[in-house]
Amino acid sequence: MSDYAAPIRDMQFVMKELAGLSEVAALPGCEDASEDLVDAVLEEAGKFATGVLAPLNRSGDQQGARWADGEVTTAAGWQAAYTQFAEAGWTSLACDPEYGGQGLPKIVSTAVMEMWKSANMAFSLCPMLTTGAIEALMLRGTDAQKSLYLTRMVSGEWTGTMNLTEPQAGSDLAAVRSRAEPQADGSYKVFGQKIFITYGDHDLTDNIVHLVLARLPDAPAGVKGISLFLVPKFLVDDAGTIGARNDVHCVSIEHKLGIHASPTCVLAFGDHGGATGYLVGEANRGLEYMFIMMNEARFAVGMEGLALSERAYQLAVSYARERVQGTELGVRGGPKVPIIRHPDVRRMLMSMKSQTEAMRALAYVVGAATDMAHAHPDEAVRAEKQAFVDLMIPIVKGWCTENSIDIASTGVQVHGGMGYIEETGAAQHLRDARITTIYEGTTAIQANDLIGRKIARENGVTIGKVIAEMREVEARLGEVADEGFAALRTSLSAGVSALEEATAYILATYNSDIKAASVGSVPMLKLFGIVAGGWQMARAALVAQQQLDAGAADAAFYRTKVHTARFYADHVLSQAPGLAYAVVNGAAGALALEDDAF
Repeated sequence: MSDYAAPIRDMQFVMKELAGLSEVAALPGCEDASEDLVDAVLEEAGKFATGVLAPLNRSGDQQGARWADGEVTTAAGWQAAYTQFAEAGWTSLACDPEYGGQGLPKIVSTAVMEMWKSANMAFSLCPMLTTGAIEALMLRGTDAQKSLYLTRMVSGEWTGTMNLTEPQAGSDLAAVRSRAEPQADGSYKVFGQKIFITYGDHDLTDNIVHLVLARLPDAPAGVKGISLFLVPKFLVDDAGTIGARNDVHCVSIEHKLGIHASPTCVLAFGDHGGATGYLVGEANRGLEYMFIMMNEARFAVGMEGLALSERAYQLAVSYARERVQGTELGVRGGPKVPIIRHPDVRRMLMSMKSQTEAMRALAYVVGAATDMAHAHPDEAVRAEKQAFVDLMIPIVKGWCTENSIDIASTGVQVHGGMGYIEETGAAQHLRDARITTIYEGTTAIQANDLIGRKIARENGVTIGKVIAEMREVEARLGEVADEGFAALRTSLSAGVSALEEATAYILATYNSDIKAASVGSVPMLKLFGIVAGGWQMARAALVAQQQLDAGAADAAFYRTKVHTARFYADHVLSQAPGLAYAVVNGAAGALALEDDAF
């Protein structure tokens, strides 16, 4: 089984040449993000990911988290790794300096996040949920809540969770029944059960800060009657000293297909008189606040898709270089060769590589746009960048995670029969990837958000701007006198035309026939992701060719970039017209039959 090696060279290329690290570093509050500092951060993060987290990935999968007598114990090595993680400052990387954070921009934390998730996805879920809780409290918490909880969460002393789902309320949060009863001292007693709570209980820290959706007694029905409450595992006094155990307990953990070392908890609130909680923000606006965490989590889950794809690719390449089987095609009587010499294995590896690089480029560009949306001095630029981020979050989450399942499955195929054997590690990546398309909103939920809120509601304004930028890159490809670039331009042009056709259909159909439009929502998401990935790969090829023309020292890296973009154009981007056909014409076959025909 190969070790994980952080792809720092490609990360640097994407951050600096595609995502615009220098422009981010020029933003107010981001001045410390110089290239030298960012390179040092990536180097140290890579060492930690490779040296501390990656060695625990396999053993954590084998041991899993364990529940007994209401308490959760993490796998061997988890506590020590988390302590090192927090002490090294990794929990505070992108947090506000006012609460002990380092204040580095999103584009930097995005790259570092990829490393944690590639090295050990199950471990990475704990700081991921804490980051979302920090963001929600930063924006909607009271001064007292921020003072008491944020510093300790930013430092990693305490962790955080988000509690949405209930047995009867999966994605339909209007069905949430947990309730909160006001008390004379201004606190609340929270009652109910939450399921699928990632790191809802563990032994890594002394306290856990739960953010919980519940209803007040006079709340209106539906999603407009949900409030958000802060419910700590242990009560704390005004100085932050831990006191009595709160009435929130883990009553079981789930036995899952993958991410075995991440405890997925069933939490019971109020079985012994009521869990003490504190209202966050205004009453009945909890779902709105929770979506602060949700959007953060959706981007992070998209990064899991990228990260698992990278890990699966590295494992497959390592195996293909070592596994000797068969002779090389076209060489009669030749010696046995490593399977990396076989054409279809090379196709599979390039499929994994090209899609992973496309996802990385797109995700990092969205990360940098997030920095622009938060910190650019021009309000109009902030608004435009935020609209772009909002449009692309469903793509990063939905497209990257769907890809990860296919890429991890391809990794198993490269291994052949050995891929189906747990000892090689290829199967774990496939098992771990399977959850990513489901939690924080299934692919269909992402796709419905895309076509409804992000395209139809704003009449295609932002996607139209993105398409215009794609056309500009297409034109630049035509300026390179090279057969490969001509082929890349042809594929990108056809892909953008397919995206335009599908967008026009959504705009023309959504308001008049939402069912017909929704049948094509997931194909639309995949289409958009593929074309957006092709857009970024084309940009990468242009930059690489410029570097080659200038005599860059790292010529092999840049030549590979150009070849990888060409492969993506021929094998991935070429799928776009077929997906557009499904968007425009797919409703009849899906909606015509009665239910009993299935």
